[in-house]
Amino acid sequence: MNPQQSDYCLVFVSAPSIAKAKEIATTLVETRLAACVAIAEIDSIDVWDGKINCDRKWQLQIKTKSDLFSQISIKIKSIHPDEVPEIIAVPITSGSQSYLDSIEERVKQLDRD
Repeated sequence: MNPQQSDYCLVFVSAPSIAKAKEIATTLVETRLAACVAIAEIDSIDVWDGKINCDRKWQLQIKTKSDLFSQISIKIKSIHPDEVPEIIAVPITSGSQSYLDSIEERVKQLDRD
């Protein structure tokens, strides 16, 4: 059976340090909630508590299955130091079938508590 491409998503998370980004990424891959996590250094400008902030952050691009989003969100919140961490999922609407198949193989069938 060929999975539908909408069965997959990218989850974006920003972390305050490279160490925290790597901890989140490693945890998600080790628990097979994510097939792969890319980390990029970014500048983030936002408003928090009425103040404009410009901070260096590390953005995680998490490749996974859409039906794992709730578990991923719970896991990230248990690790992430921010009061309200960025956790955003974007559906994959098109992609190389062989790459999508590789996501399927790398995240499937683990007993997830």
